[in-house]
Amino acid sequence: MEKQLTPEFDGPTIFGHPKGLMTLFFTEMWERFSYYGMRALLILFMTTAVFEGGLGFDDKTSGAIYGLYTMGVYLLALPGGWLADRLFGLKQSVWYGGIIIALGHFTMALPGVVKLFSSSEVEKVALSTFDTNSFFLGLILIVLGTGLLKPNISSIVGQLYPAGSSKRDAGFSIFYMGINIGGFIAPIICGTLATYDWHLGFGVAGLGMVFGLIQYRLTSNTLVGLGDKPLFLSEAEKSGNKKLKINTSIILAVLAVVVAILFTGVVPIDVSAIAGASGTVIAIVAFGFLGYVMAFGGLDKADRNKVGVIAILFLFSAMFWSGFEQAGSTLNLFGERFTDRMVLGWEIPASYFQSINSLFIIIFAPFFGALWVWLGRRNLEPSSPLKFTFGLILLGVGFLIMYFAAKIAASGDLAAPTWLIMTYMIHTFGELSLSPVGLSLVTKLAPKNYGGQMMGIWFLSVALGNLFAGLIAGEASGGSEEALAQMPDQYMLIVYTVMGSAILLFLLKPVIKKMMGEVH
Repeated sequence: MEKQLTPEFDGPTIFGHPKGLMTLFFTEMWERFSYYGMRALLILFMTTAVFEGGLGFDDKTSGAIYGLYTMGVYLLALPGGWLADRLFGLKQSVWYGGIIIALGHFTMALPGVVKLFSSSEVEKVALSTFDTNSFFLGLILIVLGTGLLKPNISSIVGQLYPAGSSKRDAGFSIFYMGINIGGFIAPIICGTLATYDWHLGFGVAGLGMVFGLIQYRLTSNTLVGLGDKPLFLSEAEKSGNKKLKINTSIILAVLAVVVAILFTGVVPIDVSAIAGASGTVIAIVAFGFLGYVMAFGGLDKADRNKVGVIAILFLFSAMFWSGFEQAGSTLNLFGERFTDRMVLGWEIPASYFQSINSLFIIIFAPFFGALWVWLGRRNLEPSSPLKFTFGLILLGVGFLIMYFAAKIAASGDLAAPTWLIMTYMIHTFGELSLSPVGLSLVTKLAPKNYGGQMMGIWFLSVALGNLFAGLIAGEASGGSEEALAQMPDQYMLIVYTVMGSAILLFLLKPVIKKMMGEVH
């Protein structure tokens, strides 16, 4: 009698995976399209003169705003996950988040619509409070929406696969490919439209999110039974659910009032000071929490040591992302100001360079995955701290390349685009050495009952790195003759700092490995 095989998945499948994976693949692809499309334009728009359609901010202010924005995207993933678990459910959180993201992009596009129908030539070239208020409100909406969507859509992907499924990792790899396809095409499409009007670029980013929402709703039947209700509600919380909704509404209302006060000029603000203070707060919160867990978390010595490893690597992770995330700020400005972008009489939009990282990930990620497996079979795979060290070294090498490009720019010539392309390639290799390793290592090191909180702390390191990247951009972007002359030295300072961090981490490797115990 022939044995009947039990299917791994209950519902319909496509290419051996749950059909819902394609729904989430395209939703995330379009969400990343909207995010990376707008991100490619952000600092360029802020630093462009008002009479050319930009905001006319100086480099320091623009870098600080960029850093606060990219920091917020990662920072709000923590409350976004909490709200999904206790209030909305995963599926509705993704839906609401997508709507808020689209509204944010369209809010940033509004001034372009208003000027299009304006009969006054002065209004078409003058910067008004409407321009700045819609800009900041749009950024805040995108941050709020991304915080609600980003962590929860990944959680639904995990729910598609039963515990122990051999296809889970492959499913996440397919999902990750959607992220990079969106990241690859967005800067090209949004950047092309932005050459006609910046607000068109912001608008098409929002349109991409709308496409994602439409297909998410039309194919929602593939996600039946997944993430419909909050997962972690106690009986007391269920009975107090109405109170929870009221409290959440109050918090959001207070936030809206604070934002209105800050960005309508009622109270003058120093964006750079706010960014610096935010970094200090993040560091205090992260290390305060880690110290509390180690001292009062009821952990044994082995688990305390593992939390200590997370604390150490938190610093090196923030260091890496503070360099890597200058792709959208410092390096983006270098592409616009100091790179020869003429090809056959056509000037390539600077935003196109933001597609290079995603393209290289699509090409090289499978090779890196295969490399670790090949080395592992021969007992030659580097330890996690050593992979971290490789990531930092590669980051430093990338900025060393930019040092020579900056020397060319400081001499008064335009640098060839190959300098940026080589830098992005080396930085992508660094990302592939460090980023997935860090996420995996935290899941292995986190003590029981602290898994989600440790992952949240890890994302704080990414948020902190993004913030510092924006602050560095204000100092190393060559926005004046004096700054241009100092730019090579600024890049070399980054090289020294990153390489010094890599050497320090290498020297700490024996201590870290001992603290990790059997975890590698």
